[in-house]
This record gives sequence, structure tokens and C-alpha cells, in this order.
Amino acid sequence: MGRGKIEIKKIENLTNRQVTYSKRRVGIMKKAKEIAVLCDAQVSLIMFSSTGKLAEYCSPTTDVKGTYERYQAITGIDLWNAQYERMQNTLKHLMEINQNLRREIRQRNGKELEGLDIKELRGLEQTLDESLRIVRHRKYHVIATQTDTYKKKLKSTREVYRALMHEMEMKDENPHYGFDAEDHSRMHENSIQLVNNGPQMLSFRVVQPSQPNLLGISYDSHDLSLA
Repeated sequence: MGRGKIEIKKIENLTNRQVTYSKRRVGIMKKAKEIAVLCDAQVSLIMFSSTGKLAEYCSPTTDVKGTYERYQAITGIDLWNAQYERMQNTLKHLMEINQNLRREIRQRNGKELEGLDIKELRGLEQTLDESLRIVRHRKYHVIATQTDTYKKKLKSTREVYRALMHEMEMKDENPHYGFDAEDHSRMHENSIQLVNNGPQMLSFRVVQPSQPNLLGISYDSHDLSLA
């Protein structure tokens, strides 16, 4: 039993339409490849689905551009004329915008003002005033930001200066400021100096600080001699 004849019309169901397109796209691509090989034909095939997805095939002996050029030469139809005109119109529009902007810049610099009437001159003046206001606002903002930064740096520097001055004053009042008891004991031990005065006499001199130590005890100097 053969398949029933399918009525050629648009498939309303979206899912069925996509499935049918996918299957028939594979079939038509296969047929294009077969005719290009069997008949040595130059084939160029382009398809767009309803969702805008591109599918294309071009036989190995040609390219798409060459095929379109041959088509234009045979039919006399210029495929690129409309696109070229659109590009020319776009270029012309962009050139006009560029010329207007350049003229506006020159007018803001005080040039080419002869052809302007009182209304245009007043509008130019208002534009310049607004631009000046924006520039002045930006300048004041930058100055304020820099001033705040410098104030913070100055405050930090003053705090460091006061800390250093306080430390120097404490050291002037107490030479042992900043040393702990262990450091003071080590300094006291290192103050004993051994002097060799000959083979028969050794002299020991205990040099002790005359300033009070950390415990508030003062020492005097003593000389110990051993004959």
C-alpha cells in the first residue's frame, strides 16, 4: 500500500512544520550534491527557515559569488544596485552630520558667525553658557576632591610628627625609655670592662650609670684592683 498524497500547503502546526523542514532540507541538499556530481553541474543553493536559520550548499567547482555574477550577466538583473544605493545614502547622511558638527565646533570657537541671525546667536550663547557651567562644576568637584585628599594626608603627617616629638621628649626625660628590664640588665653586664695592665696586674672597672635605672636606684662608680 503506497503513501497517501500530501496536500501542498502551509503546515499550521509549528512543531510539524519544523520537523518537515528539517527532513526535506536534508533531502534537497542530498539531491543538490547528487546532481552536481552526476551531471557536473554548478549548483548553488541557499535556504532560510521560518526562524531565519541559514542552510546553504555550493558545488565544489564554483563559488556563491561566481554563481551570482553569472546570473546577473545572463539575466541582466543587478543584485547589488539596491544595496549600493542604500550604502550611498547612508554615507551621504553621515557626511552631512560630520559637516554640521564641524561647523558647530567652529562657531563655538567664535568663527563663521556672519550668517547667523539673532535667534541662532542667542541659542549659541545659551549653549556656551551651559557648557561653561558644566565645565566649572566639574572643575570645582576636582578641586574639592584634591583638597580633601591633601587634608587627610596633612592630618596623618601631623599625627606622625606628634608621635615622634612625644617619643623624643620621653627619651630626653629618661635615657632608658623604650628598654625593658632584660635590656637594662644586659647593658649593666656589658659595662664591666676588662683591662690588661701587664702580666702581674689585672684591673677591673665597673662602670655603672649615674642616672637612675628603671627601678629608681642610682649607682656610684667603684674601682676594683687586683695586684
